[in-house]
Amino acid sequence: MGASGVTCRGIVAAYQRDMMPTLALGLRLADTRVAVRSNSCELMDALTAHYQDFLDEAGNPDIVVTALDGGPVPSVLPFASREGLGEDAKEEYVDLPDGRVVRKRRTGLWLVFGQSGHYVLGPCRQNVDQVVNAVNARCGDRELRAGALLFHAAGVCLGGAGITLSGFAGAGKSTLALEIMRHGASFVSNDRVLIGPGADGLTMTGIARMPRINPGTLLNNEALAPVLTEAERAAYAGLSPDALWRVERKYDVRIRDCFGPGRFRLRSGLRALVVLGWRRGGGDMRARWTDVDASPELLPAFMKDVGVFFEEGPRPATQDAYRALLGACPVLVIGGGVDFQRAAALCLDVLGPLAVPASGPVAAPCCV
Repeated sequence: MGASGVTCRGIVAAYQRDMMPTLALGLRLADTRVAVRSNSCELMDALTAHYQDFLDEAGNPDIVVTALDGGPVPSVLPFASREGLGEDAKEEYVDLPDGRVVRKRRTGLWLVFGQSGHYVLGPCRQNVDQVVNAVNARCGDRELRAGALLFHAAGVCLGGAGITLSGFAGAGKSTLALEIMRHGASFVSNDRVLIGPGADGLTMTGIARMPRINPGTLLNNEALAPVLTEAERAAYAGLSPDALWRVERKYDVRIRDCFGPGRFRLRSGLRALVVLGWRRGGGDMRARWTDVDASPELLPAFMKDVGVFFEEGPRPATQDAYRALLGACPVLVIGGGVDFQRAAALCLDVLGPLAVPASGPVAAPCCV
């Protein structure tokens, strides 16, 4: 797929014209130094606020991302959607000789990346989240090239030890992560984690995005009190548990505001994977240890295709690749009924000095 005579470099040059990206922001995301450049003060202020825990002006950048804020990008490219998604796809893309162009259908934002450089073109200041995604994806590319795989999971750590929290949509990954943090752990990632080989075993790398959670989580974790107004808190507190469960609104949680500085870390060793297979009304919570070779049916709970935002994608996840990477990494399966406090206590035992058993059932400890 491509367009004869069209290059990423040419697209950027034609769009940029007199736009001068004179503003710069330095970041350190895990082990990657990033320089973000732009022509928009408003965008850079928003990015500075988002990446407050990762500001770093020292050293030469490993990656430079230039966000040019302006009008719509003229389209002369034969874009195509990801195979099988068609008109329902949120984005479309085309591969050119010197990189890839991804266009967001709703906002008209263009992501241009590859050997000619990394750019975001179009209405950037109106779409800060998409600029953030573009920056994070470029860092993710480095992890993928180093042998990491993408996981659909949240992550927390204590010291140098970390765990991922996986499960299908609605399992409560973010809620459990924030409950564990209430007892001293740090946040690593919300919904995507990159796991790869490290010098001392597996390493997990987070994505620099804040967790998005539902009102029920906010009501039941006092550390999250700054997120809701008094009026919102009173309104949600008046709902029945079933009505509260059905509320579809999500809130962004700024880790620094709720837990203080230094509690958002993007890199940790990996001690274990946790798979949430519980359900409301499922009785007492149960837990058991296994691994992916013994329980391959768990793999779909955390496997994640690499999409068009990464240079390595799009490509489907394969069970063989995940099994080869994880090997005998312990997997804690939590089933039965939903009990965030007991699950958090069990996860804290894994993160602490207690030894992790190789296999067999585990009785959930009392709440700490």
